[in-house]
Amino acid sequence: QVQLVESGGGLVQAGGSLRLSCAPSGTMFSINAMGWYRQAPGKQREFVAVITSGGSTNYADSVNGQCTISRDNAKNTVYLQMNSLKPEDTAVYYCKIVYRSIESRPLEVWGQGTLVTVSS
Repeated sequence: QVQLVESGGGLVQAGGSLRLSCAPSGTMFSINAMGWYRQAPGKQREFVAVITSGGSTNYADSVNGQCTISRDNAKNTVYLQMNSLKPEDTAVYYCKIVYRSIESRPLEVWGQGTLVTVSS
């Protein structure tokens, strides 16, 4: 069973930066897309950024230019570099990986979430 381990969240002052990391454990045939979502208090979970196996990226308009998603294929790790953080970026950030199992079934898995708190 594939699980995701996220890290890098924490408390930061407005204007600061954080880098989130997410790595899967378990056996997969291949990884397709790796992405980040966030859920602010009282709001629905929303898309933040995604990176495909080929390295193509896509960002939510709200974070475009502020966040950079990247991946280390050798480590199967995805990163989210967040700069110029604002209090409205406060949320639980979730990693999601879309992959194919050893049996070649398309599957997805979510991380447990990491809390990012931006103080004003």
